[in-house]
Amino acid sequence: MSINRVVLTGNLTKDAELKQTAGGMAIVKMRLAVNDRRKNATTGQWEDSPNFIDVTMFGSRGEAVSRFLSKGKQIAVEGKLRWHEWESAAGEKRSSLEVVADDIELLGGRGDGAGAPRAVSSSAPESAAADEFDGEDIPF
Repeated sequence: MSINRVVLTGNLTKDAELKQTAGGMAIVKMRLAVNDRRKNATTGQWEDSPNFIDVTMFGSRGEAVSRFLSKGKQIAVEGKLRWHEWESAAGEKRSSLEVVADDIELLGGRGDGAGAPRAVSSSAPESAAADEFDGEDIPF
Protein backbone atom coordinates (compact mmCIF):
# COMPACT_ATOMS: atom_id res chain seq x y z
CA MET A 1 0.00 0.00 0.00
CA SER A 2 1.22 3.51 -0.72
CA ILE A 3 -0.02 6.95 0.21
CA ASN A 4 0.05 9.84 -2.23
CA ARG A 5 -1.14 12.99 -0.39
CA VAL A 6 0.39 16.43 -0.27
CA VAL A 7 -0.62 19.61 1.59
CA LEU A 8 1.02 22.93 0.69
CA THR A 9 0.54 26.60 1.47
CA GLY A 10 2.13 29.34 -0.54
CA ASN A 11 1.57 32.24 -2.91
CA LEU A 12 0.57 32.13 -6.57
CA THR A 13 3.33 33.32 -8.91
CA LYS A 14 0.83 34.44 -11.58
CA ASP A 15 -2.90 34.44 -12.26
CA ALA A 16 -4.40 30.96 -12.67
CA GLU A 17 -5.07 29.85 -16.25
CA LEU A 18 -8.51 28.41 -16.99
CA LYS A 19 -8.78 26.18 -20.07
CA GLN A 20 -11.34 23.72 -21.41
CA THR A 21 -10.77 20.28 -22.89
CA ALA A 22 -12.42 19.40 -26.21
CA GLY A 23 -15.05 17.61 -24.13
CA GLY A 24 -15.79 20.75 -22.11
CA MET A 25 -14.05 19.88 -18.84
CA ALA A 26 -12.45 22.85 -17.08
CA ILE A 27 -8.74 22.66 -16.26
CA VAL A 28 -7.17 25.28 -13.99
CA LYS A 29 -3.38 25.52 -13.94
CA MET A 30 -1.35 27.59 -11.50
CA ARG A 31 2.13 27.79 -10.01
CA LEU A 32 2.62 28.00 -6.26
CA ALA A 33 5.72 29.42 -4.56
CA VAL A 34 6.42 27.59 -1.30
CA ASN A 35 9.30 28.88 0.80
CA ASP A 36 11.79 26.70 2.61
CA ARG A 37 13.85 28.27 5.42
CA ARG A 38 17.57 27.50 5.35
CA LYS A 39 20.47 28.80 7.37
CA ASN A 40 23.16 30.36 5.18
CA ALA A 41 26.43 28.65 6.12
CA THR A 42 28.46 31.76 5.26
CA THR A 43 26.44 34.48 7.00
CA GLY A 44 24.66 32.39 9.64
CA GLN A 45 21.39 34.13 8.71
CA TRP A 46 18.13 32.36 7.96
CA GLU A 47 17.01 32.80 4.34
CA ASP A 48 13.91 31.89 2.35
CA SER A 49 14.52 29.54 -0.53
CA PRO A 50 11.51 29.26 -2.85
CA ASN A 51 10.21 26.06 -4.41
CA PHE A 52 7.91 26.45 -7.41
CA ILE A 53 5.17 23.84 -7.63
CA ASP A 54 2.81 23.34 -10.59
CA VAL A 55 -0.79 22.73 -9.48
CA THR A 56 -3.75 21.57 -11.59
CA MET A 57 -7.42 21.35 -10.61
CA PHE A 58 -10.08 19.77 -12.80
CA GLY A 59 -13.81 20.22 -13.26
CA SER A 60 -16.40 22.69 -12.08
CA ARG A 61 -14.81 23.21 -8.68
CA GLY A 62 -11.63 24.42 -10.37
CA GLU A 63 -13.62 26.67 -12.66
CA ALA A 64 -15.49 28.14 -9.67
CA VAL A 65 -12.34 29.02 -7.73
CA SER A 66 -10.27 30.18 -10.72
CA ARG A 67 -11.64 33.74 -10.61
CA PHE A 68 -10.16 34.17 -7.10
CA LEU A 69 -6.70 32.81 -7.98
CA SER A 70 -4.64 35.86 -8.83
CA LYS A 71 -0.91 36.54 -8.62
CA GLY A 72 0.31 36.88 -5.04
CA LYS A 73 -2.78 35.24 -3.53
CA GLN A 74 -1.99 32.97 -0.60
CA ILE A 75 -3.66 29.56 -0.85
CA ALA A 76 -3.58 26.11 0.73
CA VAL A 77 -3.70 23.10 -1.58
CA GLU A 78 -4.42 19.48 -0.77
CA GLY A 79 -4.05 16.84 -3.43
CA LYS A 80 -1.83 14.16 -4.89
CA LEU A 81 1.40 14.10 -6.83
CA ARG A 82 1.39 13.14 -10.50
CA TRP A 83 4.53 12.55 -12.58
CA HIS A 84 4.68 12.99 -16.38
CA GLU A 85 7.32 11.90 -18.83
CA TRP A 86 7.47 12.85 -22.52
CA GLU A 87 9.87 13.39 -25.37
CA SER A 88 10.50 16.89 -26.71
CA ALA A 89 10.46 17.79 -30.40
CA ALA A 90 14.27 17.65 -30.28
CA GLY A 91 14.11 14.05 -29.01
CA GLU A 92 15.10 14.87 -25.41
CA LYS A 93 13.39 13.05 -22.54
CA ARG A 94 11.51 15.45 -20.24
CA SER A 95 9.62 14.94 -17.01
CA SER A 96 7.66 16.98 -14.51
CA LEU A 97 5.99 16.53 -11.15
CA GLU A 98 2.77 18.39 -10.34
CA VAL A 99 0.08 18.45 -7.68
CA VAL A 100 -3.43 17.51 -8.78
CA ALA A 101 -5.55 19.48 -6.32
CA ASP A 102 -8.58 17.99 -4.61
CA ASP A 103 -9.07 20.99 -2.30
CA ILE A 104 -8.00 24.63 -2.46
CA GLU A 105 -8.48 27.04 0.42
CA LEU A 106 -8.08 30.77 -0.08
CA LEU A 107 -6.01 32.25 2.73
CA GLY A 108 -5.21 35.80 3.80
CA GLY A 109 -6.93 38.63 5.57
CA ARG A 110 -9.48 41.22 4.58
CA GLY A 111 -6.73 43.50 3.31
CA ASP A 112 -6.24 41.37 0.22
CA GLY A 113 -9.93 40.96 -0.47
CA ALA A 114 -10.03 37.37 0.69
CA GLY A 115 -12.08 37.77 3.84
CA ALA A 116 -12.50 34.56 5.78
CA PRO A 117 -10.76 31.50 4.38
CA ARG A 118 -12.90 29.71 1.78
CA ALA A 119 -12.47 26.19 0.47
CA VAL A 120 -13.28 24.48 -2.78
CA SER A 121 -13.40 20.74 -2.32
CA SER A 122 -14.03 17.62 -4.31
CA SER A 123 -15.52 15.97 -1.23
CA ALA A 124 -19.12 14.84 -1.43
CA PRO A 125 -21.70 17.11 0.23
CA GLU A 126 -22.27 16.37 3.88
CA SER A 127 -25.31 14.36 4.81
CA ALA A 128 -28.61 15.87 5.90
CA ALA A 129 -28.00 14.40 9.36
CA ALA A 130 -24.88 16.54 9.69
CA ASP A 131 -26.95 19.63 8.80
CA GLU A 132 -29.37 18.85 11.64
CA PHE A 133 -26.57 18.80 14.24
CA ASP A 134 -26.04 22.32 15.55
CA GLY A 135 -23.03 21.60 17.78
CA GLU A 136 -24.70 22.64 21.05
CA ASP A 137 -25.18 19.03 22.20
CA ILE A 138 -21.45 18.35 22.47
CA PRO A 139 -20.81 17.00 26.01
CA PHE A 140 -17.25 18.33 26.31
